[in-house]
Amino acid sequence: MSIASIMTSVDLGPGAAERVRLAAGLAARFEATLTGIAARPFPAAGPIDRGVEIQAIADEGRARLADELRQVRSVFARGAGEGVRTAWQQGDGDPEGFLIRQSRGADLVVVSRRGPRDPDPGPFGVAPDRILMEAARPVLVVPPGLEHLRGARIVVAWKDTPEALRAVSAALPFIVQADQVFVATAGEGARFEGGQDVAELLARHGAHVTTHLLSAPPRETTDEILRFAARQDADLLVMGAYGHARLRQWLFGGATREILRMVPVCCLMSH
Repeated sequence: MSIASIMTSVDLGPGAAERVRLAAGLAARFEATLTGIAARPFPAAGPIDRGVEIQAIADEGRARLADELRQVRSVFARGAGEGVRTAWQQGDGDPEGFLIRQSRGADLVVVSRRGPRDPDPGPFGVAPDRILMEAARPVLVVPPGLEHLRGARIVVAWKDTPEALRAVSAALPFIVQADQVFVATAGEGARFEGGQDVAELLARHGAHVTTHLLSAPPRETTDEILRFAARQDADLLVMGAYGHARLRQWLFGGATREILRMVPVCCLMSH
């Protein structure tokens, strides 16, 4: 598998430029086209004077939206820099829905983590959970403050499911370039069904891979995976995203979706 098209959401939040620089670095590494995506709902009108025509209000809203989109596109241009093939898509409306529709043309979608203490991205911002559930594309979730991803040490949070297999397939371009790959599974009664087979497959692709069975109570599987990743000094976590779009149940049979709010390293996920 190769990565030829990377898309990233762009907004006016404090972390947008870092996210674009990270995505641009990946585009340069994989010789991919980087597309910036931005949308927001049409600005709501302020208090209306009886003497003000509706057309004038609409014109004012369009001008404000156009100005904000110019600012967002400037953030993208500065972050992408020179030497990377770029494209741009913008619109008015739901930013998440717009990104989901555009993602049909992407091999990888890059978005930011949205934790309770993370910077507010503003009206152009997107939340990773809906993108994961509806885009049907691999999604790279980036924590704030990070503008480079090497993928030198990768933890694959393994579960014997189609979602995990899709995530591993999506991560192959990273895995074959990694210094070390750790295939790990966790949880009460966890078994390594399929894990050895996946490790052997990755080894055939040239990966330096080891397998690990971690012990953790059901409610602590996510924490144990994160602790394991920290012990291995990993900079990329690969896992499937599980659950029903409405119920929003995640990770290892619905244990938690806090990974999307607290993960300290980049996380490549697939639903």
